Amino acid sequence: MAYILAMIGGYLLGCSNMAYYLAILNHADLRGGGSGNLGASNATVLLGWRAGALTALHDIGKAFLAVLLLKRLFPQAEHIGVVAGVACVLGHIFPFYLKFKGGKGFASYLGMTLALNWKLAAVVILAVVLVTVITDYIVWGTVTTILSVPAYMGVTKGWIPALILGIATLVILYKHRENFPRMLNGTELGLRSALRGENKLKQK
Repeated sequence: MAYILAMIGGYLLGCSNMAYYLAILNHADLRGGGSGNLGASNATVLLGWRAGALTALHDIGKAFLAVLLLKRLFPQAEHIGVVAGVACVLGHIFPFYLKFKGGKGFASYLGMTLALNWKLAAVVILAVVLVTVITDYIVWGTVTTILSVPAYMGVTKGWIPALILGIATLVILYKHRENFPRMLNGTELGLRSALRGENKLKQK
């Protein structure tokens, strides 16, 4: 029962979408421009860095809250934090009230990692920054995170949490499936261009 409640509670927290709220306030259609996703990166591209930062903080915070809240409610359940965190990530990606079309889940994945192991999260965030700066694409930072976190958890905590985290990893990789060919053909919007407000990417 604890794990069922963790899945439900985590998912519902994940469904809260700041990018969607800001799009309404700004009379913007995030799904009609940029990458077409309701996440922090697309909010940055189409609404500016302030909107992107607020969205990122919200998406990180809700996953952080989901993990800590469910761990506090059910301290006896060994893997409750991982279950709640992954459910929150999936709620962000597949919100029921937005026809299951939300963001790509990276910020929420970071928030989950922060709540599960803040030292690991610090290393991951540093790696993300370095990889993104070097490559100019946050996608590579995303890939670094979602592969390294389950691997680390598998080594330190066992195969069960690694397998649960692997669900989110596979879904996030699938959500980024269109980014990889765009990077190869030069149509993917880089971080530096996004910060300069150069929205060169118009297709979904």
